[in-house]
Formats: sequence, C-alpha cells, structure tokens
Amino acid sequence: MPKVKYKFNPESLSYNKIELSPKQRLFRSLTYIIASVFVAMLLNFAYGLFFDTPKEKGLKREINELLAQYDILNKRLAQLEIVLDDMQQRDDNIYRTIFSAEPIPKSLRDAGFGGSNRYAELESMDNSDIVVNTATRLDKITKQVYVQSISYDEIVDLAENKEKLLKSVPAIQPVSNSDLRRTASGWGYRLHPIYKIRKFHYGMDFTAPTGTEIYATGDGVIKDTDRSKRGYGNKVVIDHGYGYQSLYAHMQDFNVRQGQKVKRGDVIGYVGNTGLSTAPHLHYEVIVNGKKVNPVNYYFNDLSPAEFDRMIELSNKAGQSFD
Repeated sequence: MPKVKYKFNPESLSYNKIELSPKQRLFRSLTYIIASVFVAMLLNFAYGLFFDTPKEKGLKREINELLAQYDILNKRLAQLEIVLDDMQQRDDNIYRTIFSAEPIPKSLRDAGFGGSNRYAELESMDNSDIVVNTATRLDKITKQVYVQSISYDEIVDLAENKEKLLKSVPAIQPVSNSDLRRTASGWGYRLHPIYKIRKFHYGMDFTAPTGTEIYATGDGVIKDTDRSKRGYGNKVVIDHGYGYQSLYAHMQDFNVRQGQKVKRGDVIGYVGNTGLSTAPHLHYEVIVNGKKVNPVNYYFNDLSPAEFDRMIELSNKAGQSFD
C-alpha cells in the first residue's frame, strides 16, 4: 500500500494531504519503469562483462579445442616437411647423382606460390593467421609431394634404362692409345700454337698419323657433321642422350652422316690436320648438359687406375696445344 504524503500549510497551520493528478501518476510510473529497465540493462551488461553465459562458455570451449587441433596439425605438418626435405635431398644428391641426372631446381619445387593472395577469403575469419598459415603449408607440401612423385617416376625410368645409359656415356678414348704416348695436351690453360697467347683448352688432344681411325666413345646419334677450313676444321658431334655430347675436331674426313645412329667403338672418321691446327691430331671434347667438362674424367671403360694416373700426368705436362 503506497505511503500517503502530507505537506504543511503555514496559513492554516495544518498538514494537507498531497494529491497527485492522473498525469503526474502516469509520469511517475513511466519514470519508475524506465529507470528499472535501465538498471536491469546496466546490471545485465556488467554481468556479461565479467561472467560468461553458458553459450559463451560452450563456444570458448569449442575454440580452444579447435586451436589444440590446429596445433597438432601444424606439428604433423612440421614432421612431414622434415621427411619431405630429406627425400628431396636424397633425390638430388644421391639418386640423381647415381644416374647422372640434373637435380630438380628449387624454383620448380616451389612453383605456384606467391603472386596473388590465394587466401583472401580466409583473412576475414577469427584466428585467420592460424588458418591461412596452415592452409599455405598444406598446399605447399601437397605441391612438393606431387613434384617428388614425378621425380621418382623419372628415377625409376632411369633405373630401368641404366644399361642403355652406361652404353651412351662417352667412356673410352677416341683413338687407339694403349701406350698413352698419343696424349698431347689436356684440359686447362695452354699456350695457343698460332696466337701464342695463354688460352683455355676445352678438351684433350691426341696426336696420331693422318688417317688414324677415330672411334665413337659412346652410343648415340650423329648430331652434326661440318667441313670447314677454319676453327675446328672437319668435325663431328655425337648426341649420346642423357645430357651427354662428344665433339671430334680437325678430322681428315668422316664417314658418318647427320642423324645416323652409332655404337661405342664404331669408326666415325679419321685423324687429320684441318682447321686451326698445327699438326695431325684429334681434338676431343665432352659436353654434359650444355657445359664442356674435362674428358679425362670419362675414360673409365678402357683404362686401369695406373693408366688413368699416367694419362693425367701426361696431359698436364703439355705446355702448348695443337689448336
């Protein structure tokens, strides 16, 4: 029951009962209601600020579980990256070395990453850094596994063709040289016989009488035959496949044609003195993947270790080449 309020009247020296008009009663009621709602909202906000609702507690629990799963997933991805890196190292430095194949470039293994942002739609999510990082690592591993599987297919193919590869490697001397006395000049800087300047000699010279037979040093296909009075003179280039080529220069003549298949030991021409040459000899080069290399490292099919050492000694003594 509401309290009755009175107001002292100094004129009548008595207390008069305070009567509220309907409008005042309505205004007072609305004021109480608004104040009550405001206080309730304030209390609800304060409670929500310091205490979680059951739904919020459930959502936080779910988030923590997802973060824990992401942590486990990233640890497994880290283990996979270590295993994959080891596989790549073995592939490049062991398997491909055994079969004389070029390592897979890092640019190819990492191809397809970078450029436009592939994960823009994920960046609007909560904890987007974790999601984007995990998605990036997973995509990268997937691509590298695919590249590695292709590489292993190539290694299997090389293994199945190992015998063909061994026959194709230029692995004998291009002229009969059992006593090694025909080794005139080897790989390295030599005094040029005509220009009389110090110049790098990209190959080996074998002295022999004009007309001495020249042999293909490995199975292959004749890539080029050229007759010239300059430079290499009459020359033959054999493509052995697997990245190997061999070049025979200053020949008197050749008896092969472009596109012809040859076997190791086939006679492809004869020693001469054509082109920029000062005496009858054969200038011989080995090219691997487009780069000229020292031929002395490829005479492993017809020289004993002692003969190989003697070959290196003789080739290094020559101070002047014949071309």
